[in-house]
Amino acid sequence: MLTYPHFNSVALSLGPLQVHWYGLMYVVGFLAAWTLGKRRAAQPGSTWNPTDVEDLIFYSVFGVILGGRIGYLLFYGRQALAADPSYWYKIWQGGMSFHGGLVGVIVSMTVLAIVRKRNVLDVFDFTAPLPGLGFCAVRIGNFINGELWGKPTTLPWGFAIRQEDGSSIVLHASQLYEATLEGLVLFLILWWYSRIPRYRGSVAALFLTVYAVFRIAVEFVRVPDAQLGYLWADWLTMGQILSLPMLLGGAMLWGYAQRARVPSGNYRS
Repeated sequence: MLTYPHFNSVALSLGPLQVHWYGLMYVVGFLAAWTLGKRRAAQPGSTWNPTDVEDLIFYSVFGVILGGRIGYLLFYGRQALAADPSYWYKIWQGGMSFHGGLVGVIVSMTVLAIVRKRNVLDVFDFTAPLPGLGFCAVRIGNFINGELWGKPTTLPWGFAIRQEDGSSIVLHASQLYEATLEGLVLFLILWWYSRIPRYRGSVAALFLTVYAVFRIAVEFVRVPDAQLGYLWADWLTMGQILSLPMLLGGAMLWGYAQRARVPSGNYRS
């Protein structure tokens, strides 16, 4: 059994300005994606250049922040918003939805593809390997905030959490499970797979499929948001429901990519 250290969620205070660890993790994620994108664009034969990568990160920032926040408010935060109308902008308290952020990025990358006159699947394929380390960092931010815990456990890697009455309860650190699977492992799989040209749509399809499988699996030990609870039979969660379209879409896109066998436009032929 491990003991949760109860971190201070504020990384730095400068007078009235407070910099939260959770927000810093988004900065880490975007910097990691920018660095990885520059490295991938520098590969021999790549049709991407540093300016393209900078534009991709610029567009994705808006997609992640706006989509993630709007998605959270729609899927999880309607009660909190009703109680506090200013809650919509308090991102430092958590309250970002991965699935909302994904929709936001899909929209922003589609706009980028139109502006840059690129095939949208090529843009999705180039983008897909980049955010995994960011996912890992943000889930570590959830861990620092002491949120999104899992169910009680007797396993030796469970964390003892101090309660208000002085007692402790040992819980699955589902944030760290997600950081490992949906972050680090997903990144390693996609970075390895995309190291050579693949059929158009294949990398994006693998991203959707693998993330959905990992997320659905972790949700079995993660406690759902208190305001929602389980949606059916004491096990089905909102995260699982929102991941099912990803799983289906990834499988369909994979089938299309393998049948069409269109060469990737991210490499010169």
